Amino acid sequence: MSSFSEKMNDQSPASASRTAFDGFLDGIAQLCIIVSGILLVFLIATFGWLVFGRYVLNDTPTWVEQSSLLIVVYITCLGAAAGVRNNTHLSIDFVREGLPYLPREIMRYIADLFVTCFGLFMAWQGWHLVLENLERPIPMIGFSESWRAAPLVICGVLMVLFSCTNIAKRLLKSRKG
Repeated sequence: MSSFSEKMNDQSPASASRTAFDGFLDGIAQLCIIVSGILLVFLIATFGWLVFGRYVLNDTPTWVEQSSLLIVVYITCLGAAAGVRNNTHLSIDFVREGLPYLPREIMRYIADLFVTCFGLFMAWQGWHLVLENLERPIPMIGFSESWRAAPLVICGVLMVLFSCTNIAKRLLKSRKG
């Protein structure tokens, strides 16, 4: 086990820039979580307004349903991207962790490759949806339907970035050690 001072003395320019890049990626993931949290608060407030309007004012706000559907997509996609960065995404790892070192590492690479492929597909198809729906408005709120597909592109790109970074870090670590 190495001490903190040993780790600090081992800071080469390559590892320092990698640390800065990791900090940048952590910042992006944190921003995703913050935006998702703010949107979740807004979602709760709009549903409170829906209930108040329906049962107290007897005048249901019609925009709440469509805006809520839009907000849920952003919360889900941003949270999923942050989950890939923070390794908190949905996974069943008790089988992998019970294996010896080499098969366990191979399974980690395979999992990251699957996430990368899924992210590429999601970004690519999401981009097509964005382009195809530019002129179609969302009922009741009037925004372009492309706003519903934009989180797919954002999440897909971030998932690719985060999972490729995981692969690169693991490869660099295996070459050094």
